[in-house]
Amino acid sequence: MLPPMVPASTFPAGSVGSVETRYLDLPEPVRLDCGQALHPIRVAYETYGTLSPARDNVILVCHALSGDAHAAGFAKTPPQASTRDGFGAADRDGAAGSGLGWWDGMIGPGKAFDTDRYFVVSTNLLGGCSGTTGPSSIDPATGRPYGSDFPVITVADMVRTERAFLDVLGIERLAAVAGGSLGGMQALQWAILFPDQVDAIVAIASTHALHPQGVAWNAIARNAIMGDPAWQGGHYYGTGRAPDAGMGVARMVGHVTYLSAPALSDRFGRRLQFADDIRHTITEPEFEVESYLRHQADSFVKRFDANTYLFTSRALTYFDLARQHGGGSLARALEHVSARTLLIAFSSDWLYPPSASREIEDALRALGKPVEFQLIEAPYGHDCFLLEEARQTPIIRRFLAEGRAGE
Repeated sequence: MLPPMVPASTFPAGSVGSVETRYLDLPEPVRLDCGQALHPIRVAYETYGTLSPARDNVILVCHALSGDAHAAGFAKTPPQASTRDGFGAADRDGAAGSGLGWWDGMIGPGKAFDTDRYFVVSTNLLGGCSGTTGPSSIDPATGRPYGSDFPVITVADMVRTERAFLDVLGIERLAAVAGGSLGGMQALQWAILFPDQVDAIVAIASTHALHPQGVAWNAIARNAIMGDPAWQGGHYYGTGRAPDAGMGVARMVGHVTYLSAPALSDRFGRRLQFADDIRHTITEPEFEVESYLRHQADSFVKRFDANTYLFTSRALTYFDLARQHGGGSLARALEHVSARTLLIAFSSDWLYPPSASREIEDALRALGKPVEFQLIEAPYGHDCFLLEEARQTPIIRRFLAEGRAGE
């Protein structure tokens, strides 16, 4: 069931080499928070490193909203559009970008999640559009894609699906669960739902509940998609039309929330894109930042499904640990957590602000739980979790090593 590791001798130092995404069909339904039981479910996944004989060196990596199972290495079949998000990713990655995993700088020999020590597993989350069952999958009841009839899912549903997937692989316990943004939400949810099965969690640029401003921006993005006539009530598959215009606007909105005002100013200022002076047009981009956002939108609609955006965005806005598990109290929600917790936040992240991580730290510390909070001063906003890999790496390596030393 577990794939062999591909030799990385022909790849750059620290690379896990050439990787192929694999697929696993869960044998049993997964019970969802909405009351439905979903079946069948296929999970797309990749693994890196070697599983120890005791199966005790597994790290589960969870992706953010627009990610997929390809977290590290070079895809055997590179996608048309890169899944490497983050401000200036194309400039950073060059020609190799389309085939690189979305967190390649963090996973591999000697990296933050060191594949010389750990067996790292990455899955495409439930509701995804990159191999795991989601709205674009076939509904066995109708023989057509689910579309908007796909059940509304939560972060907890994603985690239960990951747990069921690992059960099939014969992995009972995790050395760590890690992720940024929505991935960090999943890590926190793991610590609450399965407290005796997780040794440590690493939640980066994340939160215990999205702040109202984040909820509002996500609502705008979803309404842009659903307001596009080509959305067709969510049943646009096979019609020859897709809500690309609405999806593009949603991506523009989302992308701006991932950045900071100083980062946009430093990168673009008010520089014009095509001329020395304004051209008096309302239909074409005048400024570099406008052209950049159009490029982001055009690239995104080529690789991502609009319905997946809707369902995943809704899941992250529903996420609220205090409401779901503590009767309104974050401390009560976290009282059964046994995992060592590392929280990393970034000073310029206004979407998932450091204050949210600090609130988690305060609640865990008041409960006497092992927790560490690290604030990194960086100017790029929420995208820092994808860009500041070099500064996160020593923090994560030390945190994981301390856990091994205490065994």
